[in-house]
Amino acid sequence: MAKQVGTEGGALALGRKPGRGPDRGRQPVPRPAWALGALWTALAGVTGGVPGIGLAGEEGIPTLPEIRIFSAGETRQTQGLDRADLDKAPPGANPLAALGRLPGVDFQGADAQGSYEWSVRFNLRGFGQNYLGFTLDDVPLGDMSYTNNNGLHIGRAISGENLDQVLLSQGSGDVGTAATGNLGGTVRFLSRDPDMKPGAYLAQTLGSDSFHRTFARLETGKLESGIRAYLSFSQEGTDKWKGQGSQGQDQFNAKLVHGFGDHLLTLFYDHSQRREVDYADLSLSSVQRLGWNWDNYAPDWSRAVAAAQGHYSGGVTSGNDAYYQASGLRNDDLAAAALDLGLSPSTRWKTTLYTHHDDGQGHWYSPPSLTNPLSLVEPLALRLMDYRVERAGVVTALTWQSGVHTVNGGLWVEHSRHYTAMSFQAVSGPVSWDSFLGNPTATVFQQQYVTDTRQFHLQDTLSLLGDRLHLNLGFKTPRVRMEAANPVGPLASGQLTASKSFLPALGASYRLAPGQEVFASYTENMRAYQPGVAGPFAQLQPVYDLSAARLRPETSQTYEVGYRYQGGPVQASLAAYHVDFHDRLLSVATCDGVVGCPATLVNVGRVSSDGLEGALSWNPVKHWTWFNALTLDNSRYRSNYREGTALVQADGKQVVATPRRMWATELTYEPGPWYARLGGKYTDRRYYSYTNDAAVPSFWLWNLSAGYRPGKMGPLTETSLQLGVSNLFDKRYFSTVGTNGFVTADPNGQFATLLEGAPRQVFVGFSGRL
Repeated sequence: MAKQVGTEGGALALGRKPGRGPDRGRQPVPRPAWALGALWTALAGVTGGVPGIGLAGEEGIPTLPEIRIFSAGETRQTQGLDRADLDKAPPGANPLAALGRLPGVDFQGADAQGSYEWSVRFNLRGFGQNYLGFTLDDVPLGDMSYTNNNGLHIGRAISGENLDQVLLSQGSGDVGTAATGNLGGTVRFLSRDPDMKPGAYLAQTLGSDSFHRTFARLETGKLESGIRAYLSFSQEGTDKWKGQGSQGQDQFNAKLVHGFGDHLLTLFYDHSQRREVDYADLSLSSVQRLGWNWDNYAPDWSRAVAAAQGHYSGGVTSGNDAYYQASGLRNDDLAAAALDLGLSPSTRWKTTLYTHHDDGQGHWYSPPSLTNPLSLVEPLALRLMDYRVERAGVVTALTWQSGVHTVNGGLWVEHSRHYTAMSFQAVSGPVSWDSFLGNPTATVFQQQYVTDTRQFHLQDTLSLLGDRLHLNLGFKTPRVRMEAANPVGPLASGQLTASKSFLPALGASYRLAPGQEVFASYTENMRAYQPGVAGPFAQLQPVYDLSAARLRPETSQTYEVGYRYQGGPVQASLAAYHVDFHDRLLSVATCDGVVGCPATLVNVGRVSSDGLEGALSWNPVKHWTWFNALTLDNSRYRSNYREGTALVQADGKQVVATPRRMWATELTYEPGPWYARLGGKYTDRRYYSYTNDAAVPSFWLWNLSAGYRPGKMGPLTETSLQLGVSNLFDKRYFSTVGTNGFVTADPNGQFATLLEGAPRQVFVGFSGRL
């Protein structure tokens, strides 16, 4: 029996402008902070141990090479960003946003930092975010979806200042990646290790709409025992840039590294509390009638009640044009322990244990609807969506090197429990938006999922012809069993298993000459059935029963060839790809988002993607760098599907939310301690209907950043001043499409599933070390 979500402490007191409602004050941080404090005290007192131990970055422990825009020697299209690149991004910015300038990547968000999770979308080569794989130091993050069915977003898993590298594989990831949803590419996040010297790192950022972010990290340095550790805290808050409300997050991180002999022990802990008030989901029609600055009704309760009763004003023509208010709450605890053993000079065995707990809740003031059991009692009711995740797992792999072979084999096992429920609470006025609410008046449904994952992989990388030819031969065998129970409501229950005994991954790279190489790869992948509100059990039981026998796990076949060049002032890459996507499951929205009626899941058969990606970095003169990335993508449905008795003509239509053309260009000037960067990106038209009768237009977006690194200032060293301007020319554009899913057709532009991008915002930051 799933426990009831009750009122919970630790709600954030975020920045509010005068007249934007009461400030309830800051509540105490819950018990994880005490645990971290105790851990820090213990670390500070550790003595003894083995002197002269080799640690990460020291002799005896392997370290990753520095990765920047281009990666040589890889058998697939792989690029990434290192700490120097991430430091030039706005403080607190979503690290996925920094990847947005790379080929194949489409990142969208409705706020300047890209941290507003309801709006964040990250697409690769026609694959949406829920078809990609994400890991942090080998720990799986699931698809980082807003509804939290199998992981958490990177912004809640670690503070951005504690990241060291972000590695992107556009086409397909390594077979050892702990993911079962990555039909498309993967993103690997790597955290920074503690410093060798004791000290502290401090950063403060202020910006538009009362934005503020404070970050502090305390470092033990290398103790006599050989241990190094840090503890960090960040607090971020901002007012919405339109309408009433605020968004923000408190976060703690702790990391410990201990080397002994040729072995390495790593411990990591993260606690995050995120609170955000939503922007109104827009439609093409509402923007035309109400303007770009339209938002939800708060704080005007009377107007929201009148609209719920069908009395509209000021250009509003529908109860779905706006609601009183909506908000999202997420509390996460993530812990991991990794042991990397040097068994011999040629053999290493690394094992990572992890556990993750998430409590989430969404608030939405609902007008009368078919799913609202209080429609006959009150004109407005507060709709609650509860999410809970409890998961634990292990990722282990053995690497053995002999002659020209480097063999890697491993296993990933995870047990996950996911709970989701929709309920309604009777209200006579606004209630607290940033606290968990319990004891609902009526419950529409509850669902409980148990998912067991097991995935084995084996691969061999051969280095031949004097290290000019690299061959990568591998496979994986995923098996995911999901069981759904529905103790309350009409949604489906049952059991599904997705498995494949052999999913191959083959690749080769060949160095033609110094600085020139070609590569090719072929990969097969499977996406397991998903628990939660977007999965097959989120349908009515009779509908599921009719379709269950025809359900097949989605699969993909990816072909890729490419060329890389590095010489003098020029670095370049060019890649072409073809993807065959089979048994594509589309979730078709059948009503407006607030109503919460079950979506229809349909199998549209085959989808294909063909594309070309190019990247060029040129240093024409000293201190100047010009970077360009071009993406041409043709992703289309290759089958029609039935919606009831009607045949929907989707064959040949462009895949929703996928731009056909993107071009990112960036000019950087970096003389000594100064730097300045001007970057722009073109994003082509994107459809949000499967029949391609509804789309948002293309747009250019420009950003400017500049900084000065004076070095020592008083007691501080490594100081840095930074200025950032997002949306430099104050462009009006639609950022996110599909916030409430996608529809078969929307000829009149009335489906509210769009969000506007933030206007021009200015940020100033300062950082330094003590």
